[in-house]
Amino acid sequence: MTGGTAVDRPPIRHNDYSPLDPPPLGGWDPELSVSVVIPAHGGQHRLDLTLAALAAQTYPASLMEVIVVDDGSDPPLRLPEIVPSNTRIVPSAPGGWGIAHALNTGAAVADGRIIQRLDADMVVWREHIEALARWHHLTDYLVTIGAKRFVEDPPLSPAQLHERVRAGSLEEVFDLSKALPSSTEQTIFRTDGLRNSRNPYHVCTGPTVSMRRETFHAVGGIDPGVLRGEDTEFAYRLATHGVVFVPDMAARAVHLGIPAQRRDRQRAVRAVAPYLAHRVPLRRDLRKDGGRRWLVPYVEVVMHVGAVEETGEERVRAAVSAALEGSVADVLVTLVAPWSRLPEGRRPVLGDPSFELRLLREHFSHDERIRLADEVSPTPGPTPFRYTGPVSVPLGRDSLERMIAAVQDDRSGLLVVDLGDEGQATLERAEALGRARLLGADDVVTSIKATHGVRHGDQAEFWPVRPAPRPQPSPRPQAGKPLPAQSGRAERQGGKAECQGGRTAPSTPRLPSPSSGLSAPPRSWRARLRSAIRTFRAG
Repeated sequence: MTGGTAVDRPPIRHNDYSPLDPPPLGGWDPELSVSVVIPAHGGQHRLDLTLAALAAQTYPASLMEVIVVDDGSDPPLRLPEIVPSNTRIVPSAPGGWGIAHALNTGAAVADGRIIQRLDADMVVWREHIEALARWHHLTDYLVTIGAKRFVEDPPLSPAQLHERVRAGSLEEVFDLSKALPSSTEQTIFRTDGLRNSRNPYHVCTGPTVSMRRETFHAVGGIDPGVLRGEDTEFAYRLATHGVVFVPDMAARAVHLGIPAQRRDRQRAVRAVAPYLAHRVPLRRDLRKDGGRRWLVPYVEVVMHVGAVEETGEERVRAAVSAALEGSVADVLVTLVAPWSRLPEGRRPVLGDPSFELRLLREHFSHDERIRLADEVSPTPGPTPFRYTGPVSVPLGRDSLERMIAAVQDDRSGLLVVDLGDEGQATLERAEALGRARLLGADDVVTSIKATHGVRHGDQAEFWPVRPAPRPQPSPRPQAGKPLPAQSGRAERQGGKAECQGGRTAPSTPRLPSPSSGLSAPPRSWRARLRSAIRTFRAG
């Protein structure tokens, strides 16, 4: 249990948080403050029920504040009679609208060490906030997810609901056996509480989620440009940041009303698809349009070209082309060199000491698929993978595809490929790099080995040698017809006749040499006409 500044950061393997041992509900003393941020647009009655339930929480009232962000409600929202002691309404910040914008507004003014998102139509059990917050007292790189089911609005006033929550008797109000289950809960149970999940961010879908405040801000908050699926996109960025997702089914809640996905699933799915296609590269099913460029690439390819005088301009250009023309087209190439230190102003163009580097900059600075950087960023996130390799070994057409398949197969965080005398190439998983950074690892490779695993391979596995094409047998000639290859060769050689098997392929004969002893070929009609005129004049 940690509080204050001391934080224990155990190296959790993938998403298996089993080493963490949360305290029993009611059997511990909380220390971290919690800010419950509720984005709301209209729906005053449901908001009243949400606040009435929050007013009956087991988490200490002195450590909890509630911030309702009014996202342009008409009429404006008001605080009802029954609310937690430290509750306020703030308007959504100017210049934007929507759930993401409202959440960012609330997080910006939150004082709590933990930020708890809660929808304005959620009714939570009395231990809900405590159940999620207890995990954040263990370590600081977790995202906790509460349970939820969908029900119709209860025939209760906020005061009546408040009493039921405080008494721990909400089961008498909501018949959970008839409630509509959440698909996320089904995934949680199927993957042993997300311990075995390959992509646990999939179930981090909004209505009740909590994390440390610094974690929320470290990934830039929620993208206000995403109007549908903003919770999934945010969770994906949290995943590449290296967090661990912990669902706690003791944090029970019901969602009032049937979700939009159930009312019109096809339209809801279509509304989300373009937002996630551009921002979540792991959703390969959404990136099937050929020839497209996406906001967040699938792979970053890093090449160090600072010693271009030794490497050679043509070699760099060939390596870049190989990266962009491979079977994985969704690529961003980063060329690392001291670009910003190139002096500007008047200089001898041909005698410039940085002549080679300037040529490269001009070659690539106008291509949106290529980025010029002075140094490598600590992590490629939100791009999920980063390849780094020498310019002297250009990527094969399917090298990236093979490498990604390898790390996806065993979920390793780092692949190291031995390239012999040319050194090595690596493929890093952003999630693993992010985890190493969150753990404060001095040795990144050792950290990744502990949390995700390191895989090794050789060049032949990912740069396979293509077999030489087998020679094709020569076709048998037909009488009176030239062979196709010979016909083409005869045309290129000015009509040389070829003999095969005693048969002569017709062609235009060459002029004989003077010593050949052969008669001259027939002359053209102009030559014959001129000869006849000379003969007539001579006679």
